[in-house]
Amino acid sequence: MFVSRSMTRKVVTIGKDADILDAQEKMAENRIRHLPVVEGKDCLIGVVTDRDIRSALPYSMFKESNCGKAREKMISLTVGDIMTENPFSISPMDTIQDALLLIDLKRVGAFPVVDENGKLVGIISVRDLLRAFANVLGLGEPGTLICILVEEKIGQLKKIVDIITEEKIGFGSVLVARYWDEGKRAVFPYLLTSNVSRVKRRLKDMGYTLLDPMQWALDELPEDD
Repeated sequence: MFVSRSMTRKVVTIGKDADILDAQEKMAENRIRHLPVVEGKDCLIGVVTDRDIRSALPYSMFKESNCGKAREKMISLTVGDIMTENPFSISPMDTIQDALLLIDLKRVGAFPVVDENGKLVGIISVRDLLRAFANVLGLGEPGTLICILVEEKIGQLKKIVDIITEEKIGFGSVLVARYWDEGKRAVFPYLLTSNVSRVKRRLKDMGYTLLDPMQWALDELPEDD
């Protein structure tokens, strides 16, 4: 799935000459944390975040009820003074997998989406990605996630799919993940039913080990030093 299918298209933006209090108010009104800075015909030149604004505003503005004087001092500080210039952006033709990996790599909460002409066409956030992956995985439909431990060799996934298909159960998705033990994989079918007892029994009869998905997730977490 491409970023263009999952991004937010109606982007709230701001100019570099706006004061930071205007930026703060825009974020509060629209309940957003990232504000692309544009000039001309939506040409992206920067990004300002709620963290940038908190760092720039004096603490007195948050703890005092009458902060008129502090506001007057801050009115001269513009978005251009605190924004990140030439921010990292992503193309609408990148995939949501690309976006997820880059967000984790860059440690940010959102990316502006820019076309080949440098025009801002959208923004994609962690929330957008979660929604996209939920749609891809079919998690919007009622169902049950099961976890099956298998040997890492050709044909294992087909056997599992055959068993589930024979029970006339539909799939929302199937994921395969690494497992701690060498030569093992964890297979996660999301089955579009709550009645999975017969399938589980057949899988166990075939010699597969079934794990609790939540326990698998906890086992994958690094141990505390």
